[in-house]
Amino acid sequence: MTDRNTNPSSTHPPLPPTPEDEQFARLRLLRSRRVGIATYKRLLIEHGTAQNALAALPEVARAAGVSEYEVCPEGVVRAELRAAHAQGAKLLHIEHPDYPEALREVEDAPPFLWLLGDPALLARPMIALVGARNASSLGTRMARTLAHDLGEAGFVVVSGLARGIDAAAHNAALPFGTIAVQAGGVDVMYPVENTTLAGDIAAQGLRLSEQPMGLQPTARHFPRRNRIISGLSRATVVVEAAAKSGSLITARDALDQGREVLAVPGHPFDARASGGNMLIRDGAILVRNAADIIEALGPLHGEQPSLPLPSPRIVPPSASKPRRSLRETASLHLSILQRLGPSPVAEDQLIRDLQVPTAQITPALVELEMDGKVMRSAGGLLSRPV
Repeated sequence: MTDRNTNPSSTHPPLPPTPEDEQFARLRLLRSRRVGIATYKRLLIEHGTAQNALAALPEVARAAGVSEYEVCPEGVVRAELRAAHAQGAKLLHIEHPDYPEALREVEDAPPFLWLLGDPALLARPMIALVGARNASSLGTRMARTLAHDLGEAGFVVVSGLARGIDAAAHNAALPFGTIAVQAGGVDVMYPVENTTLAGDIAAQGLRLSEQPMGLQPTARHFPRRNRIISGLSRATVVVEAAAKSGSLITARDALDQGREVLAVPGHPFDARASGGNMLIRDGAILVRNAADIIEALGPLHGEQPSLPLPSPRIVPPSASKPRRSLRETASLHLSILQRLGPSPVAEDQLIRDLQVPTAQITPALVELEMDGKVMRSAGGLLSRPV
């Protein structure tokens, strides 16, 4: 007689998926074509489990006008898991207790992180040090000094494993703890010249990435990496950066995430200092040494890693227009985004709801539109992209 638990004609319901099965399915869902973080989260909410979401995904794609859609094959995810095992990398899911709380609070936090090194560093307070790849001698010396002194004070230094300021900060922080956030796969050495440093970080610190194993980074991956650098950290310190640089993107991410931004001043004639000088002009805290950073953040223990933003300052129309600080700008951006959703809202209604003068709202909306965070449709209606 056949056991009823193994009889294919049994009317018993199928066993629920194990946590391992669900994690595999979630990774497969995230690796599927056209599934970004927002879509991933929406599908899980709508369908309850990743396995249900995978089953529904082809029909969802058809409804969106994508024909002949196929989800990520199981073999692709199994190959990624095998590659990670070969490298000794560990997979950390956003719901795992070891996932850093500060990063989990970020709106587009990575659902998965690949880790290579010591995951215990994620439980310690972190500060990001970022800056120019073509750093000056003074800039690299400043990065080394700040990283060393912050490490001695108990902070983990976070950076992007790039040449220049990043490499200097990682090297100086190695004895105390440093985290390298990579734009490509955690097993991909980029740039190649930092291969030895990357090995040292894996042995003494931590490398991490949200990207699949083996992925070679392209230009579009670096801005995505930057929001993880700032999201992990209590503050982002720009040591040396040009006016248009990835470091300023990281600073903007930090402000959007409600974190502090600080900058090291430089000579006005040096283009590599223009970005940091602009940040200071607009309200970032000026940094001369690690003590300035520690003083700005307050005590190391007993504080939440996410620093609260002040409410936007309301200025009467008759008053002279003050220059908004970086934190006031970030606060205003956050207030606007919290008021907007997928359904369009009239701009004048938004202004009435926020009770902020039009002269302040208009430039903030332009900045958010340029960042792709706000959409303007016919009739002056505003919404957030889905």
